[in-house]
Amino acid sequence: MIWFSAVFMGVLASIPKILQLHITMGELMIDASIAFLFTLFTWYFNLYQLPKYSGEPIDDHFFNRRLALSLLVGIGLMIVLVLLHQLLVPGYPLNTMLMMYEFRGVLINLTIYVFLFLLYQSFHTQLISIELERTKADHVSAKFDLLKQQVNPHFLFNSLNTLKSMVDMQDAHASEFILKLSDFYRFTLENRVNDLIALDEELQILDAYLFLLKARFEDGIAIKIDLPLNQSGIAIPPFTLQLLAENCIKHNVISLEMPLQIKLYAEGDFIIMENNIQPKLKPEPSTGMGLENINQRYLHLNHSPIIVEKGADIFKVKLPNVPWKY
Repeated sequence: MIWFSAVFMGVLASIPKILQLHITMGELMIDASIAFLFTLFTWYFNLYQLPKYSGEPIDDHFFNRRLALSLLVGIGLMIVLVLLHQLLVPGYPLNTMLMMYEFRGVLINLTIYVFLFLLYQSFHTQLISIELERTKADHVSAKFDLLKQQVNPHFLFNSLNTLKSMVDMQDAHASEFILKLSDFYRFTLENRVNDLIALDEELQILDAYLFLLKARFEDGIAIKIDLPLNQSGIAIPPFTLQLLAENCIKHNVISLEMPLQIKLYAEGDFIIMENNIQPKLKPEPSTGMGLENINQRYLHLNHSPIIVEKGADIFKVKLPNVPWKY
């Protein structure tokens, strides 16, 4: 582009003399050469004044030291080129020719400077925008990593109490409870660094988690999972389903008389977790961090938000399918 524009300016600068008809080919070539060399030099001079090459931060103001330096160097270069022209083609009035070329040179210099200034400002704005998006993504990722690594201490405390009770009563399922508790924490350690896992693996985490809950609440929780058998192409952020199930338990009454009913099923392009609403008389304080972090994670990975629907009796969270290509 630089060389093409330099040739173009050389031809364009020669048009007035071509129209004079009586100009010689030698004079025409010299005139075009001055415009070509000046344009080429000005391009590279202004280009190498940019921060990538000069190492100095760019000034956001249009009128700055870089513009003044470019104009001064351009004026000096044009004087040199005109003097060479005078030596090669004597007879032209030096004062008139110098003023004409200097005016032409200032216009060329300003045109190139404005183009590079606007181009670099646009480039710099895009870099800032990309950096902001990257920072936002890193922030979301860090928050979600914190969420993944945060094992609810109450859950661990309650699970150990349940295990103690099962051992004291010599419950036949105590060994299986220990295995499921071990599986759950193994899954936690293995997948906490992953952004996505296969839906099958997520269901294994959920299965271990729900088994521990069933051992504690018995028939106070009713779980129904109805998902397609072929789930090979579906991915999900790890611990999403476990966090949703934990959210159901946190905000609802669980008892044998009023069992909490949790359903997990597919509908169109969504995986849906649904539960009946049985609000506690003294609800636990909610920060909303769980659902918001899951939502931000889906926005980051799939540019699709989760959908939360709350009716009079039913609470639903719809998770958009994430293709297993990330």
